[in-house]
Amino acid sequence: MEEEEPETSSQTLTLTPTKKRKKKKHVNVKMEVVHEHPEKIPPLVGYFPSGFDPHKPQDHESDPPPTVKVFRNKARANRLQLVVSPNDSKVNFVGTSYSGEAASAQVCTYALGVLDKETQTLKIVPIASNKIFRLEPRVGGSDASVDEPSSLLKGEQTAEEKAGRMRDLTNLYGTKKSITQAKKLQALNQKDDPRSQKDLDRKLKEVVINKEALESTSAHSARNIPPYDDTATTPQEAYPLDKIIFKGEWDYLLDILDLLQAGAEVESSAYSSFVCNRIQKLKELEDEGEKTTLACIFSYINHLLKYKDRNSMDASSAKHHKIPGILNQKFSSMFALDSDSRRLTEEKKDLLISYVLVLTLYADEFRTDPSDIARDLRMSAVKLRAHFEHLGCKLVSQNKVTMATLPVPLTFPRLRQKRRR
Repeated sequence: MEEEEPETSSQTLTLTPTKKRKKKKHVNVKMEVVHEHPEKIPPLVGYFPSGFDPHKPQDHESDPPPTVKVFRNKARANRLQLVVSPNDSKVNFVGTSYSGEAASAQVCTYALGVLDKETQTLKIVPIASNKIFRLEPRVGGSDASVDEPSSLLKGEQTAEEKAGRMRDLTNLYGTKKSITQAKKLQALNQKDDPRSQKDLDRKLKEVVINKEALESTSAHSARNIPPYDDTATTPQEAYPLDKIIFKGEWDYLLDILDLLQAGAEVESSAYSSFVCNRIQKLKELEDEGEKTTLACIFSYINHLLKYKDRNSMDASSAKHHKIPGILNQKFSSMFALDSDSRRLTEEKKDLLISYVLVLTLYADEFRTDPSDIARDLRMSAVKLRAHFEHLGCKLVSQNKVTMATLPVPLTFPRLRQKRRR
């Protein structure tokens, strides 16, 4: 092992011989501290609790000494295995830096000191993984390495167990704000209930196929917009909300409502400007049913925007955002990514934008100012206007502000077909 340029410092150490009836000798030594190098393995220190002595004289002088091997985990470089194999023995002595005694709590730092009496120099070197390897006897074959167990080692906890304990401690001793944030994080990380999934599978088998609905679905795909009814007499029927937000998804969209009930702020770093600009409107609603519905719509809009950012050039804004598993699976199916670039295709991006715009119409009672949602979508007002018109909307001027409305029955612009060359 090549040494780095050591840091040197002169100190006076008192070395007391173990033999009695000798005078104490004071030796001035120069101490050198060799720091750990990322590309070099520092010394390993181990001991044999079984009493095996690797330095014990061999039966024959020609017998080789025990072989020593070190194995490193490719994924986690700090996980090491030290294997000592005595000559002509099927027993290997194995120690690890991640299990058994090494996994217990440690409140000290180990180092190895080597004293050169001739040069009066004491070198201090850190040891590998800051662990003392306990070398236990194990019967093995030619392959001396021991695979890490797939199951959890004794004493270790899963990430879910650690998160659960931290959540319990937060609920007991945390502040009001930290408790609210913990509840929000738990809601975002919830997974599908296996029992509800079984019920859903059973109900799907009982569903009768509606041929008319299938025919209308082809029209929706051609226009690349959410499911609609062009014969509807009200805007709510034109784009049915239950065809956009499914029944089982509402329970995973209560994060904004939980924040309001806890008196916490809806931070602009976590939510879009469209949502933040309408929080006051949400607070003023007295009907609990309407407030819950609107809060869930806001949450769904925010998840759609973060999914778009995550799978486009603007991934940094959604780096720490957690989309519930049930929604993430749905979005991955509806807005599939390009197999090569792993980003949203233009067609799927337009479909996602259409879903967002329909929900903004619901949020503003089908008369919305598109300026803030245009910023969230990182689009110009002119380009967004074409998307609204594609949904059958009309843009009107009100107090010098352009508003998008949804007249019924729906009338769409004619689809332009590409000419074949």
